[in-house]
Amino acid sequence: MTKKPRRIAILTGGGDVPGLNSAIKQVVSRAQREGIAVVGIRRGWGGLINYRPEADEDWNRHWRTELTWNHVRTIDRTGGTFLHTSRTNPGRVREKDMPAHLVVPGLEYPADLTDVVVRNLEHLEIDALIPIGGDDTLSYAARLHKAGYPQVAIPKTMDNDVYGTDFCIGFSTAVTRSVQAISDLRTPIGSHERIGLVELFGRNSGETCLVSSYLAHVDRAIISEVPFDIHRLAEQVARDKRDNPSHYAMVTISEGAVHHDGDIVETGEEDAYGHRKLGGVGLWAADQLKKLTGQGLTYQQLGYMMRCGPPDALDRMVAMNFGNLAMDLLLEGRTGLMTALRDGRYAAVDLAAIVSGVKRVDVARFYDPQEYRPIIRGVENLPMFLR
Repeated sequence: MTKKPRRIAILTGGGDVPGLNSAIKQVVSRAQREGIAVVGIRRGWGGLINYRPEADEDWNRHWRTELTWNHVRTIDRTGGTFLHTSRTNPGRVREKDMPAHLVVPGLEYPADLTDVVVRNLEHLEIDALIPIGGDDTLSYAARLHKAGYPQVAIPKTMDNDVYGTDFCIGFSTAVTRSVQAISDLRTPIGSHERIGLVELFGRNSGETCLVSSYLAHVDRAIISEVPFDIHRLAEQVARDKRDNPSHYAMVTISEGAVHHDGDIVETGEEDAYGHRKLGGVGLWAADQLKKLTGQGLTYQQLGYMMRCGPPDALDRMVAMNFGNLAMDLLLEGRTGLMTALRDGRYAAVDLAAIVSGVKRVDVARFYDPQEYRPIIRGVENLPMFLR
C-alpha cells in the first residue's frame, strides 16, 4: 500500500482479553480524525467468511458494521470485545463450520477459504486490515498477507506468548487478577490451615503463572514448560506448610502443565487451529497432593476470572498505543507488520515473525525446575516484564 487508505477494517479473534476495546476505540478515533472510514468485522475471521456480497442488510449486519466515534465512545470502560470474537481459521474450515452458502458438492475439508476472505474485503472496499489476536489469529493474518492483502496486526493474549513482541494486550490484567485472587485466597486457606492450589491459564507458555507466582510470593509454581513430579511436589509442599508459622502453603499450576509420566490434560474436539480444551491438571494434582500429604487442600481454578472485567492501566495504555502505532504505520504506507514492544520500546516487526518461532519462559534464567519456584535475579537492563 503506497497511499493513504480511504477505508480500513478491524477485527478481533480468539479468546477475549481486557484491552481489546481500548485498541478498537483508539484506531477509530485516529482514523476518524484522518478522514478514514472504519468497518468493524464481527466475530473475528468468521465475519469475513459469513459475509455475503449478494445478501441483504439483515444478513450482513451480523458480520460487519460501520464504526464511528459515537459507536466506540464508551466501549473502553468494559472488558471483552465490542466486535465479538470466534476461533475461526479461514485457511482450515471444518465441514460443520462451513457457511451454508459456500457448501458445494465434492468440497474437501478442511477447506481453505482465503479467496472468499479476499473477495469479501474487496467488495467492502477495504484498503487495509487491522486484525487483533493471539498467535492463532495472527498466523492466519500472516497467511492473508502472503495472499497480497495489506494489514497491520496487533498482538493480544493473556499468555503473552506471541512471538516477536515482549508484551501482548491482556497479559498485565491477567497477572493483576491472578495476584489479587491468590492474595485473597490466603484468607480461607490460612484460616483452615490447608494447602491451596490455584490453576491459572497458560497452554504452552507458563509466563502468566511464573510472573503471578513471583509477585504473589507463592511457595511453589508449576509452569507449562517443565514436567513435574507429583511426589517431589508433595514433599516440598508438606514442608512448606510445616515451616510456615501460619500453617498453610500456596501452590500455582498452569493449565498446560504436564506430569513427568503423563500427558497434557485436554478434553473435547479440536478447534480450527488444532487445539482441544485445556483444564483438569490442577484438579488431578489437588487430589494427588491431598492423598500424598494427608493434609486438607483447597483447589481453585481461576479460569475466566483472569480475563474478565475492564483492563488495568498498563493494558489500557499498551492497547491504546498499539492502536496508535497501527494507524501510524498505515498512514505511512507500511503494511505486513505487527505492533510490538521490544526491550521496553514500541516497535513494528515483520508479520511473518509470528510463525517464525515460539515464545516460552527462559527456564534456565527464571525458574528452578527442581524446587518448582521462580528465581528472579540479574534484572539489570531487562524489560519491565521479564523475558
